[in-house]
Amino acid sequence: MIPMKLENIDKLRIVNYPAPVLLKVAEPVEIFDGQLVTLADRMLELMRQDHGVGLAAPQVGIGLRMFVCNATGEPEDEMVIVNPHFVEMDGAEEASEGCLSLPGVTVDVRRATSVILDAKDLHGRDVRLVGKDLPARIWQHEADHLDGKLILDYMSPADEIANLRAIKLLKEDFQAARAK
Repeated sequence: MIPMKLENIDKLRIVNYPAPVLLKVAEPVEIFDGQLVTLADRMLELMRQDHGVGLAAPQVGIGLRMFVCNATGEPEDEMVIVNPHFVEMDGAEEASEGCLSLPGVTVDVRRATSVILDAKDLHGRDVRLVGKDLPARIWQHEADHLDGKLILDYMSPADEIANLRAIKLLKEDFQAARAK
């Protein structure tokens, strides 16, 4: 169930840390309808606007297990992944990651280099996806969002120091917005 009216989906925006929705485990999608398609379209639009490669539903304030992604930037490579579950993960590589909900923050994160993912498509059909390198990294990053996990959870002491100011500003901006 999507906790908002269809006419409000166009008002969705990317929410920034420390918004509580980013820290909660998202609920499985149970209803596959036009509203879910509209939500996915809006998420893809926001991801493109902010030059991202992935965006999870919690990042737009919706606590559902769904994300969109595009590893190449080509329109035909846009994907919508619903209720994902990793079946297999192999290899490991550390690389720097950013996040649309944490502007200005980058963290070195060690992730599997090859994954097999079971999920649903927008119509509720089962899909099995195999991803290597960047797609595998994107899927893992976005799946973390569905479990209330952020790149901040991977920070080393050096990452904490390097990102201290950006995180402080995000917290201040969040508090200022809540005070309005």
